[in-house]
Amino acid sequence: MIEVRDLTKTYGSVTAVDAATFTVATGQAAGFLGPNGAGKTTTMRIITGFMPATSGTVRVDGFDVFEDSFEVRKRIGYLPETPPLYLEMKIRPYLHYVAALKSVPRSKVKDAADRVIHQCGLEHVAHRLCGNMSKGYRQRIGLAQALIHDPSVLVLDEPTIGLDPAQIIEIRELIRNLAKERTVILSTHILPEVAQICSKVVIINAGRIALESEVSELTKNRTLEEVYMGHVSGEALPTGGAEAGEGNNNA
Repeated sequence: MIEVRDLTKTYGSVTAVDAATFTVATGQAAGFLGPNGAGKTTTMRIITGFMPATSGTVRVDGFDVFEDSFEVRKRIGYLPETPPLYLEMKIRPYLHYVAALKSVPRSKVKDAADRVIHQCGLEHVAHRLCGNMSKGYRQRIGLAQALIHDPSVLVLDEPTIGLDPAQIIEIRELIRNLAKERTVILSTHILPEVAQICSKVVIINAGRIALESEVSELTKNRTLEEVYMGHVSGEALPTGGAEAGEGNNNA
């Protein structure tokens, strides 16, 4: 479970995230939506322990991100917008290296690498250099490194950005399968992706949470695109049900 409470991040006089509060339940996949510059990536970097907050709290499976960072990192797999690859390394040795960094026991490193290579469809390219792979395969390698320590939580920042339609379908199916067993936060601009993968939506706009609700409730009478555009344009009018009741007070 991920619990974010009153999370704030400032840079001098600029507030990137403003008292954000939301939760993602254990085993739930949540789409984290918002326009460019809304605070999505900053929030995700704080959740994963890559960036400190100015104030507020974040808990992952009950552990405080700021006080129990090591425990949180053991439980989180993170795929940033640009996968953190060593382009001069071959895929399998790279995954072995990442496994060691993430404290996978030496006796289990090979099995862990075999598992993620299979999960991410990398069997026939595992001997190749990361730098020689297409963007679609680099995303697969990025997912593999995020999964190498078998985390219970996945945080994915724009995992299909820049991919061609066929690659998007492949990565989307992979994420859908991963989300069956893990808590997932998925940041994306592709709204059909959220509708197909996620059961919950969190919309952030100008650093504040504009909406937190179940997808099934939001899309009873409107499309997800209509809901999203209404909240990021500031013209949303609650119509009752989950959208009116579950919205965050930060809206």
